[in-house]
Amino acid sequence: MEMKGMDASTAPTASVDAAPRRRGPYSSTPARRAQIVRAALASIAEHGYERASLRDIAARADVTHAALLRHFASKDALLLAALAQRDADDEEFARHIMESDVPAERVLSGVLENEFAHPEQVRNWLAITVAATNPDHPAHEFFLARRERMRSHLSSRRFGTDEDGEELSADDKVTMLMAMIDGLRIQALMDPGHDMLPLLEVFMRLIASPGAD
Repeated sequence: MEMKGMDASTAPTASVDAAPRRRGPYSSTPARRAQIVRAALASIAEHGYERASLRDIAARADVTHAALLRHFASKDALLLAALAQRDADDEEFARHIMESDVPAERVLSGVLENEFAHPEQVRNWLAITVAATNPDHPAHEFFLARRERMRSHLSSRRFGTDEDGEELSADDKVTMLMAMIDGLRIQALMDPGHDMLPLLEVFMRLIASPGAD
């Protein structure tokens, strides 16, 4: 887990002390910033964070390297923006699925289906997740907050994890579910010929609270 350039203004020759022109009339707008973030998402998904260069991202967004740095002072800042956008995209997709008539045990597999169809992207994003377990990593705090957001989303009647069971508390269910998802990502990379998502559906049925929809 894509996004052409803007013509420079054709004004008369400027005086020597005139302010330098920007690449286009919308170079500092939120839309331009969003375009850079989308380019970063594509570059990181393809190359991984360590190998995704700011120059490659700038080229994908059709901005100069200097223009990119006007929006994002560092690669770390751009990583955080890209992670936030990826989460927003995933949450929007999940919302659409949850509003459909998909059975409860198939909601998460539906959300993850596109991700699992692109192993190299799974590998690159998983590498960031693992690296961010280091408290010194720039995305460490982001992933801590993300974990809490996921726990909140998953602790619901829709997923059948909202009630304590005889052996597992509601919190235990969510903890195991999150571990199951990360584990299936790794297993899917190790054994790409094996469809892992049906296992998630079975797991969802096993942990579902009585009477869950």
